[in-house]
Amino acid sequence: MANVPWAEVCEKFQAALTLSRVELQKNPEKEPYKSKYSARALLEEVKALLGPAPEDEDERPEAEDGPGAGDHALGLPAEVVEPEGPVAQRAVRLAVIEFHLGVNHIDTEELSAGEEHLVKCLRLLRRYRLSHDCISLYIQAQRQGFAMLPRRQVICLHWPPKVLGLQNNLGILWSEREEIETAQAYLESSEALYTQYMKEVGCPPLDPTERFLPEEEKLTEQERSKRFEKVYTHNLYYLAQVYQHLEMFEKAAHYCHSTLKRQLEHNAYHPIEWAINAATLSQFYINKLCFMEARHCLSAANVIFGQTGKISATEDTPEAEGEVPELYHQRKGEIARCWIKYCLTLMQNAQLSMQDNIGELDLDKQSELKALRKKELDEEESIRKKAVQFGTGELCDAISAVEEKVKLFLLGQHYVFEAKEFFQTDGYVTDHIEVVQDHSALFKVLAFFETDMERWCKMHKRRIAMLEPLTVDLNPQYYLLVNRQIQFEIAHAYYDMMDLKVAIADRLRDPDSHIVKKINNLNKSALKYYQLFLDSLRDPNKVFPEHIGEDVLRPAMLAKFRVARLYGKIITADPKKELKNWATSLEHYKFIAAQEIEVELELSKEMRFRTKVALT
Repeated sequence: MANVPWAEVCEKFQAALTLSRVELQKNPEKEPYKSKYSARALLEEVKALLGPAPEDEDERPEAEDGPGAGDHALGLPAEVVEPEGPVAQRAVRLAVIEFHLGVNHIDTEELSAGEEHLVKCLRLLRRYRLSHDCISLYIQAQRQGFAMLPRRQVICLHWPPKVLGLQNNLGILWSEREEIETAQAYLESSEALYTQYMKEVGCPPLDPTERFLPEEEKLTEQERSKRFEKVYTHNLYYLAQVYQHLEMFEKAAHYCHSTLKRQLEHNAYHPIEWAINAATLSQFYINKLCFMEARHCLSAANVIFGQTGKISATEDTPEAEGEVPELYHQRKGEIARCWIKYCLTLMQNAQLSMQDNIGELDLDKQSELKALRKKELDEEESIRKKAVQFGTGELCDAISAVEEKVKLFLLGQHYVFEAKEFFQTDGYVTDHIEVVQDHSALFKVLAFFETDMERWCKMHKRRIAMLEPLTVDLNPQYYLLVNRQIQFEIAHAYYDMMDLKVAIADRLRDPDSHIVKKINNLNKSALKYYQLFLDSLRDPNKVFPEHIGEDVLRPAMLAKFRVARLYGKIITADPKKELKNWATSLEHYKFIAAQEIEVELELSKEMRFRTKVALT
């Protein structure tokens, strides 16, 4: 080291960073890690020039750095000890090199070697981990591998591929090895260290790269603060992932929300990805029936998504709208689908709140719920606003599904059309079908609130018109479950339409032949689709199973019951045909009886139409 100018050492380090971050994009396809290997060679040279690690740090037993070392090894609690003197300064510089070597090895998929370097980095920094010079690097040191972990979570935040840190880097490695609780310990200790540092020290810490910068090129306090806050934001992001893996969904959502909020506060986000993450977070709130929070997330997603292409590219926002047209339209469609789920679930929740014990709209409950809801909103609104506010304007008010059902339906339908612009049958068959099914469900729940039977009937007709074309092109071999869902839903729509027409006809003293024909046609169509559904349960020899699996038992018995009822509802003047229809109906009822399942609910549904007509 004495024979090499310090400026040359710094140049080698900066060249290694450039190779890792900039030249990476220029690597040949057959040598994707060429620049990484070159950067590694330079880092090894710098490490050699710095000399061996101080003996009192380097010769500690490695077990002290493992997950069983206790809170003290992970950083809880810590004392503020500054790295003073040449030996301490060399230890910190070596820690920076070990950190970048660890990142380098992990980037080239050499995880064991990467972990070894990161553990060395932690060991060198442990004594000084809460100092102004080392806190940022130490917090980063256990995170790296987590970014490469294949995740199964609902909440999944986007981050640029650039890696910033070490304590978090080990958390990532442990997560990849399915040691989620170990990762949790490392990441939570990083969070505690950040909190302790901000409380006891407070000033923006040194960025690790400044160890190899001349004095005149050191970062400003503002830039240091920005980078340190970004490190902490990354830590919150990874904690959200860990809690998701541990199925601690409340905490995962909290940390996801905190991450999104901090990204906005520090202006470090990509509009497209921030928007999709906020929209995805709304689904958690929807499942918890927290509709005001969900709507706020979705509204914030719309606002931020609208910034796409309007802000300049940075290291956190590397892509412009024009460079990713397909991604732009895909994310727009995905956000639209989140809105659809919001509208549909809110309407379905209102339906459950306002129906009586046989599933009929209870107008008395409508008034009661209206008054109760107003009282609850007045009491909770200010508290809940503080809990979910992103800091980007006023929180949207919750929509009343009772008073604004049509408005809510139209909002959902608007997003259906928007989602279908991208999710078309050519390339996105399953997604397209799900969007259409959601559209049908919107009509179905809207029909619940409808009191006019003719309009009710038209809504079911719209559902059939959008669902029937789906069955034409779907291969039943590859889309068996989807086909069954659609067939059952179409049959149910025809079934309800027939009941409605029968109820309307019962109001008339002498229904004409046109009405009778209409009822029989609807009956026939319902039978057709129920039979298609039941036929899909047959074995390869076309034999209907004597014992039906639990997963399809209830829908199968429901279909059998309705088929039995439909045969009994066929209107004919021919006694022989009528007798044959009743015999067929009886066969289906006997099959149901043999399965020993309850059908009282279906009987009550049939009776409700009689009651409704009698009262009008």
